Amino acid sequence: MGRTRTTHRDLPRGMTKKGKNYYHVTTTTPRVWMPLGQDRALALMAWARLEGSKPDPSVKTFEAVALRYEREVIPTKARRTQLDNLKELERLRAVFNRVQIDHIKPHHVRLYMDKRGQTAKARANREKALLSHLYNRAREWGYTDAPNPCAGVKAFKEAGRDRYVSDAEFQAVWDKAHPTLRDAMDLALLTGQRPADVLKIKRADIHDGALWIVQNKTGAKRAIEIVGELAELIERIKARPRERLGPFLIQDDDGKPLRADGLRSRFTKAREAAGVSFQFRDIRAKAASDASDLSHSQMLLGHKRREMTEHYVRQRVGHRVKPLR
Repeated sequence: MGRTRTTHRDLPRGMTKKGKNYYHVTTTTPRVWMPLGQDRALALMAWARLEGSKPDPSVKTFEAVALRYEREVIPTKARRTQLDNLKELERLRAVFNRVQIDHIKPHHVRLYMDKRGQTAKARANREKALLSHLYNRAREWGYTDAPNPCAGVKAFKEAGRDRYVSDAEFQAVWDKAHPTLRDAMDLALLTGQRPADVLKIKRADIHDGALWIVQNKTGAKRAIEIVGELAELIERIKARPRERLGPFLIQDDDGKPLRADGLRSRFTKAREAAGVSFQFRDIRAKAASDASDLSHSQMLLGHKRREMTEHYVRQRVGHRVKPLR
């Protein structure tokens, strides 16, 4: 009879942990140590295969995979995507948490979609997309070899935004805006960048006659020439007296950068005061629509395909055509 364990009592007989790694240890002489990896759940499954027994069902739950996904995958994504994924993951956990990953089937996903879609169709689509990616990673990690249950489950149709912001509407909100918000609005319009990319621009990004930007969402790099109105805007921002000069281009007089929540609250206040209903992100679409041609729009926005830009623009302003005569 073997000695009673003094450490790692939660592990089955023939399995141990040394440092960060798990091992299968034979009872033969000499003992053979076989590495099982650092992930406890996968190590238990590998141990079960070597011992010829069934693995503990608890290591193959949605909860086990979700914990690893949260630990290893979500941190690699953009900050905004991380926040969205964490919210989506909580919704999925409320339904699937203790379910065996092999037991989730397409009809379960359909039921989830139909229930969630009663109040939030777009969010249901995002949550299904996250579930699909999580399941694919579970297959890569060895938790399951079952088909992805999201495959073939139809998402809800979403209507893309088609809001075009007129010059008068833009000016109405600009007139009511805080000076720092005005800077952000003008910079978003002249560069065609997303709100997060506008807010992260630093003074150090201005050099060699261009404004250098790496887009958060796609990683696309843009060097926007500092000429015309953009040059005037940057000079206006630089010339404004400050109590403290911070590293960010869009900042308050005290040197503090304008954050996403501050942008949102200030824009909402200005929009309501102006009696206009567009969103800050619609300024990017206005930049694309107002550009001289589609090629210019595509380069400015960082779209990989011309068709994407064409859809983006035509959806808002329609096709421009000549009359019959």
